[in-house]
Amino acid sequence: MEYRSLGRTGVMVSPLCLGAMNFGGPTNEEDSLAILRRAIEAGINFIDTANVYTGGESEKIVGKFLKEGHLRDKVILATKVYSRVGDGPNDAGSSRYHILKACEDSLRRLQTDHIDLYQQHRPSQTIPQDESLRAYDDLVRAGKVRYIGTSTFPAWMVMEGLAISDRYSLARFVSEQPPYNLVDRRVENELIPLCQKYGLAVLPWSPLAGGILAGRYKPGEAYPEGSRATRSGNFFTDRITDKAKNVALALDQMAQERGMTSSQLGLLWVKDQPGVTSPIFGPRTVAHLEDAIPLLEKKLDEADRPLFDALVHPGNAVADFFNSNDWMKARVKD
Repeated sequence: MEYRSLGRTGVMVSPLCLGAMNFGGPTNEEDSLAILRRAIEAGINFIDTANVYTGGESEKIVGKFLKEGHLRDKVILATKVYSRVGDGPNDAGSSRYHILKACEDSLRRLQTDHIDLYQQHRPSQTIPQDESLRAYDDLVRAGKVRYIGTSTFPAWMVMEGLAISDRYSLARFVSEQPPYNLVDRRVENELIPLCQKYGLAVLPWSPLAGGILAGRYKPGEAYPEGSRATRSGNFFTDRITDKAKNVALALDQMAQERGMTSSQLGLLWVKDQPGVTSPIFGPRTVAHLEDAIPLLEKKLDEADRPLFDALVHPGNAVADFFNSNDWMKARVKD
């Protein structure tokens, strides 16, 4: 397997990152531990979770696995802060107060003394970035955090954060985690070129468009029982457009011609897009993980790139994976 540098840090990570969003929720603890074991066996050394996933259970399961298996130093461990974790006025956001408290809570759940990559889960429209960056810098200097990153930030806010860090000699963002898949390619316009220019890792979330590109949702059919569409409400179902379903059908045909599943081909496309470091793949079952493992050593055929571009033109979208973010004003409709 060819490991990739996490931005300009020199830390080497697997070309797929194991996402733990399902752990402790749709995936029970026993199955979550089985997924973690298989991922490590396959050579995946990068795990991404968040303090808000399944009410903190995801972090607890990951922490238990790493501690009991004596694997903490074998894994690059990423988690996040920002989303609401309580009813109090300071139980969310990117204030110094919340960041420092949330970090201690995550360290306790993860049963570790440090977080390798601590990411701000969403940008704040009200709290200045220097407030947040000074808190992150203190965590880095204290040895509780190794590196910091962002998730679903607009390009201009990533650039603003880099400028603030440069001006005040604070810890610098090393990664951005955007929604990126074949049906929503808008990050190609500004964000990915920015990350390439300034040496930030790109860690796409929802590389299979929440199952759309795995063929979960068929034109004219009801949502499958137990699917994300039946669990997650309008914010997700609003992303499922007829145009996206048709792209999934075309992708499935391409995959069959290449002896692959549609989920494999869709994930492979993201993994090998310019600027991408490691897509975050969140399997719900061991079978889902097994489907992805062969991609660790597989490369996208360069001759196929124009075929994907014909389905969704570079920089464009036929589904809206920014629909839960206030800063994104544009919306994608059928």
